[in-house]
Amino acid sequence: MNADHPPRADSARSAAEDLLASAEWDLPPGRHLRHKEALMQQIDHDRTASTRTPAPRTSPAPRRRRLPRPALVVPAVSMALAGALFVMVSGGDHGSAPATGAGTASAEVNSASVTLDRIAAAAMKTDATPVKEDQFVYVERLTRGNTGSFSGPVRLGALHKQEAWTAQDPGPVTRTGWLRETGEDAVMSGQMVPVEFADPVRAGIDHPTYEWLASLPTDPDVLLELLYSRTRVEDGDSRDQAVFGRIGDLLSSTIMPPATASALYRAVERIPGVTQVPDAVDAAGRHGIGITREDAGSATRDVWIFDKRTLALLGSRSYITRDETRGITTDTLYGIDAVMARAVVDRAGEEPAGTGS
Repeated sequence: MNADHPPRADSARSAAEDLLASAEWDLPPGRHLRHKEALMQQIDHDRTASTRTPAPRTSPAPRRRRLPRPALVVPAVSMALAGALFVMVSGGDHGSAPATGAGTASAEVNSASVTLDRIAAAAMKTDATPVKEDQFVYVERLTRGNTGSFSGPVRLGALHKQEAWTAQDPGPVTRTGWLRETGEDAVMSGQMVPVEFADPVRAGIDHPTYEWLASLPTDPDVLLELLYSRTRVEDGDSRDQAVFGRIGDLLSSTIMPPATASALYRAVERIPGVTQVPDAVDAAGRHGIGITREDAGSATRDVWIFDKRTLALLGSRSYITRDETRGITTDTLYGIDAVMARAVVDRAGEEPAGTGS
């Protein structure tokens, strides 16, 4: 789909279905799922306008500042829509105000390092079921995302279920998985939506299979160097933030060997600006320890939330910290999720026992 062939308002199939079901997905599966809502609002607006007057061809609108990353993928859209779409993330909350002062900041960094060491040690003791090439990794989340207007205040939508099935075929493949959302404020509720790339991809950072994750170095310094070399940096992000976010995607959206998970947590210790907050709450209402990183360039802050007892990853929250065009001057929550289940399944669409609505 492109600007020369915009969706028609009178088509038998909705523009949203065409866009979500058959469009190319230009970002990896751990990114930009929850903000399909924003895209859908723009589609509805454009379709409504097209029923009143013929839509003139125009040059693409200026791009808004890109907001951070989320837990899924937003499909590539026509240039006319892309100008209005701003991509957000799935990221972080905190239970206390950001600390100020060099001494306090240093203490927070040290606390984060100690906590990440504990999380890495706990991850090393967990069990992981190896995933075969013909199987899928299933992840179920509860999620809330922004349903407000593009220029107005952020308004979180209703809590709903989000499911992802990530294929393990090492490729090259164009379809790397499937998504489904269910409930109020879910996009195309109950429908399976393919995750597709414009060009075939092999197992790797954009298609993280269990086998690929198992092949990663477990020395945290070597691993971090590899991730810095392979992670794309979106407009407005720093390279440190891009890698922090990518690691968060891998940890929350996959199943991996314990040694790989442990190495990733130890690698996070080495990223500048990572701090700890004592209490954060996921979308399911569970309290935990927060590991956070604020990025000045994109004016966003993500928090990963870990169970205080088991140190398992519970979920994440994301904030916009500043956006003058929307009147935002302090932390404003725009995305929250909770990881409720992970499992290995044999088919896309299959739900493990105990995860049904």
